[in-house]
Amino acid sequence: MNWDETGPDTDERLDESLVHADADGEDTAVEAALRPKDLDEFVGQEKVREQLDLVLKAALARGATADHVLLSGAPGLGKTTLSMIIAAEMGAPIRITSGPAIQHAGDLAAILSSLQEGEVLFLDEIHRMSRPAEEMLYMAMEDFRVDVIVGKGPGATAIPLELPPFTLVGATTRAGLLPPPLRDRFGFTGHMEFYAPTELERVIHRSARLLDVEIDADGAAEIAGRSRGTPRIANRLLRRVRDYAQVKADGRIDRPVAATALGVYEVDARGLDRLDRAVLGALLKLFGGGPVGLSTLAVAVGEERETVEEVAEPFLVREGLLARTPRGRVATPAAWAHLGLVPPQQGGKGQQGLFGA
Repeated sequence: MNWDETGPDTDERLDESLVHADADGEDTAVEAALRPKDLDEFVGQEKVREQLDLVLKAALARGATADHVLLSGAPGLGKTTLSMIIAAEMGAPIRITSGPAIQHAGDLAAILSSLQEGEVLFLDEIHRMSRPAEEMLYMAMEDFRVDVIVGKGPGATAIPLELPPFTLVGATTRAGLLPPPLRDRFGFTGHMEFYAPTELERVIHRSARLLDVEIDADGAAEIAGRSRGTPRIANRLLRRVRDYAQVKADGRIDRPVAATALGVYEVDARGLDRLDRAVLGALLKLFGGGPVGLSTLAVAVGEERETVEEVAEPFLVREGLLARTPRGRVATPAAWAHLGLVPPQQGGKGQQGLFGA
């Protein structure tokens, strides 16, 4: 799920049942309660928000269904939240599904045939949809119809099925994997950027108000600086710091309380967590800074290759701590400095090229 949304309209406080929800259900309930309900409440993504506002207002003025929308960007930046806002702004219901759940054209046909006029269909991870379903979606987006194949072999027939006008909102973390024919059918494409620390501070202050948590500017800045430019992470860290403040402090969050709490949860000053530091530590201590193959690095930290590649690596690269090269992963000087280690002498070839994929 995504990041922040207003709670009940009463006095901008979460319902008592949410605050006291137990264990696993709490975070999900709170995340839903923290989501903004409209574009005015949505923090950050100024360009996308302004452009989307024009698209929706123009559609409303024409009395038409909004154009299909494609939202791309890293996880946790607000794609799901914006899809819900689109439905709310258009006064339409929303249907939510995901690419991995649609493995056959029949799965998609069943969803499309049950849509109401003007309904918003949110398709998360759209790049992971099967190819047959993808090809069916082309016609559905452009002509609002699908051809349902009945029978097999030479006797198979295609029955055209008319669809009511609807708005597809597709979300993807890997826009490059979408085929051009699919991308071209979206009337609006918005790319979600990572948030600046000042924007995350606004998110944190707003969420703290909804959670009835007292936090000062320095405490919010401390959490924002460790949130990896992502509102979802900022809200998650705020809730964990809130727990620490309630148990170990007086319930109020300032910079020392935030820093100590995040230290307990193994999130360092740059936002690196246990996995990030394990990857860097293995790269530096076991392989002399690389180059080393991704599979070898994953084995060294006891994680799956995909976990290292998709969870830890993008942030480490963005922070300038790790570089991808044709020969493998290489630590940067900043990585040595961050872990307080001294690089080996570079006089000879050393270990360069010894560690394969």
